[in-house]
Amino acid sequence: MAEQPPAQEITDVEALRAFAHPMRQKIEQCLRRGPANSAVLARELGESTGLVSYHLRQLAKHGLVEEVPELAKGRERWWRAVPGDRRFPPYSRQTPEMREALTEMHRLNLAELIDSARRFEEARDTLGPWADAALFSRATLRVDPGQLRAFFEEYIALLYRYSAPEGNAPGARTVLVRLLGIPETD
Repeated sequence: MAEQPPAQEITDVEALRAFAHPMRQKIEQCLRRGPANSAVLARELGESTGLVSYHLRQLAKHGLVEEVPELAKGRERWWRAVPGDRRFPPYSRQTPEMREALTEMHRLNLAELIDSARRFEEARDTLGPWADAALFSRATLRVDPGQLRAFFEEYIALLYRYSAPEGNAPGARTVLVRLLGIPETD
């Protein structure tokens, strides 16, 4: 069980834009699997090390990644993702610039979700027992905004309850979990 960090609301527009940048999202996703240097990331992403280094510095500026000095050799810098419970202001408190950045981030996240589902389906025949591991649930709740917020907080706590610290059990693998809750409109 991983310890749940305190929630951190991101209100800085530049930080939101850093979250919303497609290359930076890909870099941060790679670093969630473990530390890497710019050369490793560049090869994985098919980009130049200079471009990846630039984006790493921008991510570090906003606290999304950090250097791993114990892995550094000479001028080679290693990086890791900084875990956190990052949240965004509710729509009613967002500026137009914040809304623009968050809309782009949501668009990218939805595209990533669709691509992950497609890759899973394409690879399913090769996944052994993991082929049965796709979870799907469709539900409808009738709640007020306070109850919906409480539901979300319990969901976040549940994620941390099942998040293993580094050094997972044998046979464990990363599972992408997403929650999408949208009020129905008439």
